[in-house]
Amino acid sequence: MIFSIASCFTKFYKAYRFKNRMLFFIILLPFWSCKKSGATVSPTDTVKKTTPVQVNFAKPSYNPSALDTTKLFNTIPVVNNLARTDLLEISGVAASRTNPGVLYIHNDSGNANEVYLTNGNGANIGTLTITPVGNRDWEDIAVGPGPIPGISYIYIGEIGDNDSKYSSVFVYRFPEPDLTGKTLPYIANIDHIDIMQFKYPDGPRNAETLMVDPATKDIFIASKSSNLCNIYVAKYPQSLTTTTTMTPVVQLYMDKATAGDISGDGTEILLRSNQLIWYWKVPQGSSISQTLLTQPQVAPYFNNEPQGEGICFAADGSGYYTDTEIRGYPGKLATMSFYKRL
Repeated sequence: MIFSIASCFTKFYKAYRFKNRMLFFIILLPFWSCKKSGATVSPTDTVKKTTPVQVNFAKPSYNPSALDTTKLFNTIPVVNNLARTDLLEISGVAASRTNPGVLYIHNDSGNANEVYLTNGNGANIGTLTITPVGNRDWEDIAVGPGPIPGISYIYIGEIGDNDSKYSSVFVYRFPEPDLTGKTLPYIANIDHIDIMQFKYPDGPRNAETLMVDPATKDIFIASKSSNLCNIYVAKYPQSLTTTTTMTPVVQLYMDKATAGDISGDGTEILLRSNQLIWYWKVPQGSSISQTLLTQPQVAPYFNNEPQGEGICFAADGSGYYTDTEIRGYPGKLATMSFYKRL
C-alpha cells in the first residue's frame, strides 16, 4: 500500500514537471485559497459597497448659522510660499512636539508615501519615506502621544475614500525623528510603523480629518459629506492585530470637513472646511466628545486657499496654521498660512 502511494506520487510529480504544470496548480488552488481567506484587507485593496447600518450620534442643539466669532486670533494671516514647488496635493499639516517650529505635511491619493518637513516660512527641511505602506489616500496627519511614555508620535490618516468603497481605513503611527545635530534637509526612511486598521460601524465613508487627544491617546476621525460631519473615536489602546470598529460620537452640521486638530495641551479644538473654521475651548474636566457637542466659535479664515485641506495648532500655542491643495488651480502656489494668537 505504501509502495502504491509513493508510486502514484512519483508519477504525479513527473506529470507536473514534464507534461502538465497547470494541473498541479489547479489541484493546489483550494489549499492556497484557504490559507489566504483569513488575511486582513491591505491598504491597497478595494471592496464592494455594503449597506449602511443605522447608528446613533449625539447631536448638538445650537444653530450653526448663528455662531459668534472668536477674537483670539489675527484675522489676516502671515502667508509664505513653500520652497518645494512639486507638492500640489497637500492634504494635512501637523506641528512637531520634538523639533521646535517644524511642521509635517503630505500629499494625498496616489502620491508618494512621504511626509515632508517644513516650517511657517515654507522651508524645505526634509523628507520621511514611510517604506512599509503606500499612499492609497492619505488625508490628514497629527502629532500626539503614543504607547511609549515621553515619546511624541506622528499619525498618518489613510482615511480618504471618495467613492465610499473601502471596508477599512488605516492610521499609521511612528515616533517623531529628532533633528538635533542633523544635516538639513533631513532625508530618512521610516521602516517600522504601527498599523491600525479601523472600520466604521455604519459602513464605508469618506473622511479627511484625523485628531489625537493628547490626554487619552484616543483617535478621532471626522467624515466629509455635504452638510454633515460624523465624528468617530477609536479609544486607546488601539489594536495592532485586529480591525477596530470605531464608536460614533457626534454629528455636526458642518459641510465637507477637510481637517481638524486638538492642541498639544488638549484645551482647544479646530475643525475646518474649505470655507470656514470652527474653534472650541475645552472646559476644564470636559472630554473632547463632550466639548464637540457645545457651540463653537468661528475662527478667522482669510479665504486665500483654493482648496484648503489642512489645519493645526502651533506647538507653542502661538496660533494656528492652514495649508492648501493647488492641483487644478493654474497659477496658484502652495502656501503656509499662520493666524497669530492675539
